[in-house]
Amino acid sequence: MAASYPFAAGHSTEHGDEDLVRRAQSGEPGAIDELVRRHQPWIYNIAVRMLGHPYDAQDATQEILMKAIGRIGSFEGRSGFRTWLYRIVVNHVLNMKRGRLEPAAMTFNCYAHGLDSTPDLDLPDEREAPADLRLLVDEARISCTSGMLLCLDREQRLIYILGEIFGVPDVVGAELIEVSRENFRQRLARARRDLHSFMNDKCGLVNSANPCRCAKKTRGFVQAGYVDPKNLLFARGHVEQVQDVVRAKADALSAVDEQCAQVFRQHPVHEPVDLVPALRRLVAGPEFKRAIDLP
Repeated sequence: MAASYPFAAGHSTEHGDEDLVRRAQSGEPGAIDELVRRHQPWIYNIAVRMLGHPYDAQDATQEILMKAIGRIGSFEGRSGFRTWLYRIVVNHVLNMKRGRLEPAAMTFNCYAHGLDSTPDLDLPDEREAPADLRLLVDEARISCTSGMLLCLDREQRLIYILGEIFGVPDVVGAELIEVSRENFRQRLARARRDLHSFMNDKCGLVNSANPCRCAKKTRGFVQAGYVDPKNLLFARGHVEQVQDVVRAKADALSAVDEQCAQVFRQHPVHEPVDLVPALRRLVAGPEFKRAIDLP
């Protein structure tokens, strides 16, 4: 991913951000474009994991960026720009409307029932498959494990995404969520416990004793409409993985905790559509005020 990882130790993006903010506040449009392109990928990657669907995540990313652009004149530098921006992200993703794949309430028991109800089937003949079989299985794997995240409530989900998948240190996570470091660690521990307990009991990626296998479920997911071979949302050929970008180091976690975390760190870093042209049009139109007033 071209954009710098914004949560690295030492906050290496802050200096460049501050210069761009000063230029943006002085009316330089190119500075806004650069800020958007710098942070859009990570905002999008948070949103897609919160909502489970790329199109919903794109909408949420645009709404967040519109808010940030509309409020940038009020940024006074009392905190770092990164903190200011990602607090807007946090507040938005915790309060946004539900996405198309995010149910009003989803329990791990319901999700387990859905997996158990999906038959184990052999993959179709490679010569007759509408997509590369490896990509189909990848799509099933990413879609299924993304669905597991949706079983966490929004706050748990966000804290797990930040603290476990993206390896955000507790000092940064606490700053973004606006809680104490100890409270952030406690909430992350609860999210780990709930998600990892389910995965250790159900997911063959984590516990080889579990019968559930991505390749065996793929055809059933296609038949149920969860995976569309003609419109793969997540799987691509060569992809950059979260673990390649974040380089998160495992703490003293149990083997199961680390296996679960690695499942999500092996998800792709999703590349968003460049929103700069659309944002320019929106800022110039009447939709701008409505967008920045969104909760």
